[in-house]
Amino acid sequence: MARITIDLPASYSFKTELPIRITDLNYGGHLGNDALLSLLHEARLQYLHENGASELDFGGTGLIMSDVGIVYKGEGFYGDVLTVQVQATEFNKYGFDLVYRLTNQNGKEIAYAKTGMLCFDYGARKLRTVPAEARERLETKA
Repeated sequence: MARITIDLPASYSFKTELPIRITDLNYGGHLGNDALLSLLHEARLQYLHENGASELDFGGTGLIMSDVGIVYKGEGFYGDVLTVQVQATEFNKYGFDLVYRLTNQNGKEIAYAKTGMLCFDYGARKLRTVPAEARERLETKA
């Protein structure tokens, strides 16, 4: 099976700190994959909010996640505080990618991730084109 690779951007326009909670651990005693996906979701919402948007209002349309890829680089443990950096990349007609880099409080890399985001009209249940003003807002912060 081919390994997932994620091209990291040269810089990130947003970062936040998220603690690993006891409920984020799996039976191996480290950050579980399901919990990591939830942390990505929290970071994504904070990133969008910082840019005047949300998953339900991205320049007048919604957002829906079309895919996700995660590359694990190290373990996260209870009490670690993760720095999550986020950057929008690869814009196309209907969406874009969000790339994430997660490190712990000691600078150790924990994971890289990418979520494919599509513009979506939840009322009509249809894809929409990326609103120009929303795209511009994210691209100017690259």
